[in-house]
Amino acid sequence: MSLFKNVFVYFVLFIFCVSAHAQSLAPGAPGKDAQWASAGKQGVGTSASLKSKVWFTLQGGALTEVYYPNVAVGNVHLLQLVVVDPDTKKVETERDDAIHEIKVSRPDSLTFQQINTAKSGKWKITKTYAADVERDSVLIDVKFEGRGFNVKATPEIYLYYDPSLSNSGLHDSAFTQNDALVSIDGKIASAIYAGDQIKGTNGFLGVNDGLTQLRAGKLRQFSRANNGNVVQFAQVVPTDVSGSLMEKGQGSPVSMDFQISLGFGASPENALRNARSTYRKGFAKVRTEYEKEWSDYVKTLRKVDPKYQAQFNMAAMILKAHEDKTYRGANIASLSVPWGGGDNANEDNVGGYHLVWSRDLYQVFTAYMALGDRAAAERALDFLLKVQQKPDGSFPQNSWLDGKPFWGSLQHDEVAYPLIMAYQLGKTDKETYEKHLKKAADFIVKTGPKTPQERWEEEGGYSPSTIAAEIAGLVCAAEIAKKNGDEASAIIYLAAADDWARKVEMWTATTTGKYGDGNYYLRITQNGNPDAGDKIELNNGAGVFDEREIVDAGFLELVRLGIKSPDDPLIKKSVDVIDKVIRVETPNGEAFYRYNNDGYGEMDDGRRWNWDGKYTGKGRLWVLLSGERGQYELALSNSKLRNQDNSRLKIQDSKRIIESSTSNLKSAKGRLDSMLRFANDGLMIPEQVWDKEKVPEADSQFSPNLRFGEGTGSATPLAWSMAQFIRLAVNLKEGNNLDTPDVVYKRYVQGRIPGGVANFGGMDEEIVLPTKAGEPFSFT
Repeated sequence: MSLFKNVFVYFVLFIFCVSAHAQSLAPGAPGKDAQWASAGKQGVGTSASLKSKVWFTLQGGALTEVYYPNVAVGNVHLLQLVVVDPDTKKVETERDDAIHEIKVSRPDSLTFQQINTAKSGKWKITKTYAADVERDSVLIDVKFEGRGFNVKATPEIYLYYDPSLSNSGLHDSAFTQNDALVSIDGKIASAIYAGDQIKGTNGFLGVNDGLTQLRAGKLRQFSRANNGNVVQFAQVVPTDVSGSLMEKGQGSPVSMDFQISLGFGASPENALRNARSTYRKGFAKVRTEYEKEWSDYVKTLRKVDPKYQAQFNMAAMILKAHEDKTYRGANIASLSVPWGGGDNANEDNVGGYHLVWSRDLYQVFTAYMALGDRAAAERALDFLLKVQQKPDGSFPQNSWLDGKPFWGSLQHDEVAYPLIMAYQLGKTDKETYEKHLKKAADFIVKTGPKTPQERWEEEGGYSPSTIAAEIAGLVCAAEIAKKNGDEASAIIYLAAADDWARKVEMWTATTTGKYGDGNYYLRITQNGNPDAGDKIELNNGAGVFDEREIVDAGFLELVRLGIKSPDDPLIKKSVDVIDKVIRVETPNGEAFYRYNNDGYGEMDDGRRWNWDGKYTGKGRLWVLLSGERGQYELALSNSKLRNQDNSRLKIQDSKRIIESSTSNLKSAKGRLDSMLRFANDGLMIPEQVWDKEKVPEADSQFSPNLRFGEGTGSATPLAWSMAQFIRLAVNLKEGNNLDTPDVVYKRYVQGRIPGGVANFGGMDEEIVLPTKAGEPFSFT
């Protein structure tokens, strides 16, 4: 048996005539196109404190994107190990030639362990990850076990590192610097250190990178590769070997333990300093410090049903990990790039999901409020108002961390949500109201209710979900206006909200539809005429349809935000419709499409969305919609119980109502159970799950193994999905939807939508009420 006892190792490139090529420059720039990895992450990690500004992601048995110096800048495509069989010389990689497992090492920390077992059965690699809480580096503890090798030699193990610094993969330069592998692009550098001596090779992807050379049977050293899609490659060799080598045919095991430190910095010197310091600290200490921070945070979390506690804790940690440490309050949607981001990742023009959406941040805000983390909730609102908000009061479709817009459209729900957030936080001071909230409310009144885009970011018009947010936002804004003595604006906001609450059915619910009795809410109408049968082109390549054919569950926001009762007949009929049209029963529970004929997802054969550059695909099932449905069922359960309190009910009616309430509550808990099962083994809850029993024979490198009811390559974890799990878990424990604004609920559900025309006497501005459906309020 060959046993590598010493943990201390170095990297050395196995080559001929090293000295002859010691200073050679790799030809063949720039190499093949760069790509980001699949967004189906199985683990995400960063320190719980602010000093260390690295975030790592795990997928497909490897380290994928590492973000530095903030959550918006990806710097790594892939870091994996390569194994060469000493007998057959077969080259195997962790990503392509292994069966992958992921384990959460402990329930109160973002500590993950990847276990990669060769499909050939010849080796197993176990890797555990931790971020150094004191510096910008990640340390990987590696345990290699080889089995069944049939010669008196040990397997060759190589490290393969594909940097993609500064959010792009085509402009990196890589070189060896004494005992390290270093790469740089502009103001960001990375360094890999694993001991006191290293001789690696640097090449261009698909041209002369080490793996390409190794597979060709000849490995040549290049000390530097400039300005391209570079790959760094080095062999792992122990510094001390003891014990007898295995006899041929004996099949004795080979084992080796070592550590790899990946550091980042603003210069090669800083990156290398971080990598070396973290390595020398040792994995035991790095891990202990890392886990203590997370453990201390988890101790502050509230308790829920024990069945959900581990997933609840993970969801809370993931939300915390998605907040930037420089731009405080900026929670991105996901530390991922769906399906690798398109044709290539050559340039810094792919935002992926590491951007800030006002809508997604609102969802995270509701989770923070449910967690009782008021400080995090306040930071979220502060970011939206002080960084992202535009001078006219609106908010961009999404933005980078500094508030610079990325996509250029406008979505009215994203303008309304900060108003709800401010009300629920009690943020009613004069400065916040006059500089931010009044501007947002005025913008909605002047430009709503029609929105250029609804929450699925594809269509413009009259959307039930958008109008729900607008109404709730304006009612909340009116309350804040009153507290600031601005009665005139309060009157305007309530007049608009009441008018839209009266007309939302007229604008968005058809009476001539093809489902049920023909009366139900639509996903959206372009012109506020749901019976017209206008044609709508779905802006994702799905085709042209009659508006009345396309439904989604967005109308449930009318209930969650307190505008409609869950017992409302039209709401209940619309629920029946979506259950028939967009609901799918999976092995992990029921799930829902965003809407029928959605095109945002993998093709049936597994090809990634937008594989042809024409936004071609097929939308799959969205996990967060199960949570939204659970909140509706909780509201319906409570509504039944309130009706049961009516003393005039007959005994048999009372019993029936109680049974119905119990059934709805059970259904709501079932939605949380489904979300629990939709999470992967790393407890990451995805955006989408696969919707068919039939799965592609050959999976795309941009998607995980597609399985019925399991995550796709769109985005895992999705912060919105994690937030929805927290929200539903807490709401079920409390027995009430805590995120429903009480002032809205009291006005429209407990009360009645005020009728008639409001009295605008004494106002400084003259309000012009709309004369046609959908006309905005205007001022003269």
